[in-house]
Amino acid sequence: MDRTYLIKPVIDAEYPMIDYGKGVYLYDSEGKEYLDASSGAITANIGHGVQEIIDAMTEQAKRVSFVYRSQFTSEPAEKLAKKIASLSFPELNWCFFVNSGSEATETAMKISIQYWQEKGVMTKTKVLSRWMSYHGITLGALSMSGHTGRRARFIPLLEDFPVIQPPYCYRCPYNKEAPECGYLCANELDNIIRRMGSEHIAAFIAEPIIGASGAAITPPKDYYKIIKEICERHQILFIADEVMTGFGRTGTMLACEQWGVEPDIVTLGKGMGAGYTPIAATLVGDHVMEPIVSGSKTIMGGHTLSANPQACAVSLAVIEYLEKNKIIPEVKKKGEYLKAKLLQLQKSFSFIGDIRGRGLMLGIEFVQNFVEKTPFPRTMKVTESMISIAQQHGLLVYPAGAGSDGVNGDAVMIAPPLTITYKEMDDLIQRFKETLQQFTNFYLNEVDLKLEGDKE
Repeated sequence: MDRTYLIKPVIDAEYPMIDYGKGVYLYDSEGKEYLDASSGAITANIGHGVQEIIDAMTEQAKRVSFVYRSQFTSEPAEKLAKKIASLSFPELNWCFFVNSGSEATETAMKISIQYWQEKGVMTKTKVLSRWMSYHGITLGALSMSGHTGRRARFIPLLEDFPVIQPPYCYRCPYNKEAPECGYLCANELDNIIRRMGSEHIAAFIAEPIIGASGAAITPPKDYYKIIKEICERHQILFIADEVMTGFGRTGTMLACEQWGVEPDIVTLGKGMGAGYTPIAATLVGDHVMEPIVSGSKTIMGGHTLSANPQACAVSLAVIEYLEKNKIIPEVKKKGEYLKAKLLQLQKSFSFIGDIRGRGLMLGIEFVQNFVEKTPFPRTMKVTESMISIAQQHGLLVYPAGAGSDGVNGDAVMIAPPLTITYKEMDDLIQRFKETLQQFTNFYLNEVDLKLEGDKE
């Protein structure tokens, strides 16, 4: 093959050439079939090759694909903003459209700081977050991210915003169990704020379910109620990063609905365009916009392609497809079915330490010792091996961080399109079972690694 001019994730790696996709399956140029069990990067929520979305793309392209947001508004942008507001909490009525999740979280950070400035409070400039979190790769978004590996190269340029432990019940840093633990990981936020001084803190940001850095770490029942109460008590905004969890991924429009907590700002992306177009959004509460609307009347932010009519028309078509086919109401039941199948596999493979998540956003953590939860040695590259073996079996899964430090652990996420059928979930499980069997045969046996603490 001639040299490539494309910078790929691993520059000298060889990747299969994609040809086309249909439903939950993708096909490369050699004709090999892959079951997209990760929706790409937890993005392709309605699967591939949906004709209604293709038609919406074509129709909007015939009219106009781009206008600059400081010169025009457009019908697709206005309709999309209204639709999203109608599907979320009553207070969240303002949409700022951008092109990626990183832009959405960075915009949320800037809006939270501007909110306090418009109220005459100039000292609130920090946005706190958790370790084992990921909010994006731009410098502002990365500053809010507690993803050690992705921060490493840029530490001198980043703010020290991650401050508290994640709600990682499988590896509780306090060696306790909820609710008897008293939600120490949530109450840690109160202690940090008191030490730093609330007069310096604009907001706290969290993923309702931790994605790439934690393989679907899911907090216990009252976690977010405590977080929200702490934020309100200290006059700090609460930002929910729903870039991965939004648009039905966990069984509700927004995942934070399941904890009964209304954020001040929400970030959206991924499933918003379902992979058919680059689009994301920052959704802002009326009370946050009020001092801006009565003050400067402008958000200090924006991108050339923000709110372009082409992307907005496609996103609107995706949402209408979800509604017309009643897809989101089925996600909880599908997720329970898939999780139950994975739990059955856990009985046969003792290196599966934990299975977690909600809806069709599930994480699987791998361990060397089931009882002691001992991680595999990093030299084994278990996550990388598992992904490679899965791909050999025509299965695409998503890498994720794990381990008490978010680095020395191994995990993958299984998050197929929300449209997946039960028959296709059975196909997914069969391919994953074959992956686990090959991992056992060719990796564990070859290094003569004795798995201790096998389950009965």
